[in-house]
Amino acid sequence: MGETITLKRECEAIAIPSGRRETLPQGVAVRVLQARGGSYTVSTEKHAMFRIDQENADALGFEVSAAQGVPSAQGPLTEKLVWDALKTIYDPELPVNIVDLGLVYSCEIRPEDGGGNTVAIRMAMTSPGCGMSDVLKADAESKLLRLPEVTEARVEVVFDPPWDPARMSEGARLQLGMDLDSPPKPGLIQISRR
Repeated sequence: MGETITLKRECEAIAIPSGRRETLPQGVAVRVLQARGGSYTVSTEKHAMFRIDQENADALGFEVSAAQGVPSAQGPLTEKLVWDALKTIYDPELPVNIVDLGLVYSCEIRPEDGGGNTVAIRMAMTSPGCGMSDVLKADAESKLLRLPEVTEARVEVVFDPPWDPARMSEGARLQLGMDLDSPPKPGLIQISRR
C-alpha cells in the first residue's frame, strides 16, 4: 500500500466521491491507498481519488481474480452468510466495511413461493449527497446474489433516519482512531492520522 504504480493500460474507474465513471489512461501514475473487498482505491498525482474494480486489477499490475472479496458460501442461506457477504463491501474512502460503519440498517430474508429467497437490505450513506450510493448498492446486490439460495437481492438506500457516527462499531471507531471515551458527534467523522 502507498506505492506509486504506473497504469499498464487504460482502465475504467469510478471517481470518488462523485461516483462518476471515467477512463484512466495508460501511463497515469497512481498511488494505491487501499485494496479491500475486491477493489482498489487509488489517488492520482493531482490528488483525485478513484476506485478500480477487481476486473481491472491487471492495469495496476495485480492479478485479476473474479472471486476476490466474495465469501465462499455453501449450504443453506443464513442471516450470518448475508452479514458476512456485506462485510466484504468497503467504503472507498475509509478502510472499514459497510456493516461496521453502521450503514446497514436492516436485513430480511424472505422465502419465495417458487423456491429460493429474496434478501432485502436497507442501508444508508454517510452523507445524503454521496455519489457512491449507486456503486455501493450495486456491490451489495451483486454479492448477495452470489449466496446460495438467493434468487433476488433488493437493496434500498435510505436517508431516514440519517446515518451518524454513533452507529459505527467500536472496532471501526478504533480502526479510524476515534476517541472511544466520548460519543461521536452526529454528522461528523473525525479521523486521527497516525
